[in-house]
Amino acid sequence: MRLYLRVGDKVIHINSATWGMGEVVEERHSVLAGGFCFVRISFEDGQDRSFINDLDNQCCCYYAGIRVIY
Repeated sequence: MRLYLRVGDKVIHINSATWGMGEVVEERHSVLAGGFCFVRISFEDGQDRSFINDLDNQCCCYYAGIRVIY
């Protein structure tokens, strides 16, 4: 498992500018082998959204358009 985001990272979604900037507020790992790792991101539009946080997974938030702001 290769993690992409950590708690406190500032992010944007490249295809959903109306969400505004987001901040990773929670990271959850499965205790089972082969389980998922999720992050919860709080966006400026007031919504929290959850994404898969494993770069080895084709559904990872990076491939869905989430980018870290440096």
